[in-house]
Amino acid sequence: MSLEAEPGSLRCFFAVWPDAAARERIAAAAAGVEGGEGARLVPAENYHLTLAFVGEIAAAQLGGLRQIGRELRAPGFTLAFDAYEYWPKPEVVVAAAREIPSALSGLWQQLHRDLKGAGLALAPKRLRPHVTLARKVTQAPVWPAMSLFEWSARDFSLVRSDSAAAGSVYTVVDTWPLLDE
Repeated sequence: MSLEAEPGSLRCFFAVWPDAAARERIAAAAAGVEGGEGARLVPAENYHLTLAFVGEIAAAQLGGLRQIGRELRAPGFTLAFDAYEYWPKPEVVVAAAREIPSALSGLWQQLHRDLKGAGLALAPKRLRPHVTLARKVTQAPVWPAMSLFEWSARDFSLVRSDSAAAGSVYTVVDTWPLLDE
């Protein structure tokens, strides 16, 4: 199965993108990860919190995704990332937020409902707020306790994902503000 997009198609997702200060805090957390041979730290410019992975869409559907983002109204939120987790199936280490703010939960539910209403089938999954720190980690690393860091989300974005030799390249297609907390 190829992850390459069909000609004329795009691979997209909705995400919260960190500001510069949050990106620095994420990078500090990533510095504590020893992933072993072959592991790759995620580049700081790729840090994000996925809200909804849409997957492959026809280029003509991009306008509909933008409309969903433009019409969505939800409050901003602050997440506290407080644990490292190793996920063996995708072979990643993440910074996880074990407490889910109600505003994030509401945004996630509304976005998934709107996407389903637009005929986009999303794999059923639960909300697990995290930022991927390292990929290709073949066994659970030993790491020190994670120092809690916070990230205040003030907007969300529609992002395009393209495959490149060095890994995924993410391009923000559009961004919309979240309401004041």
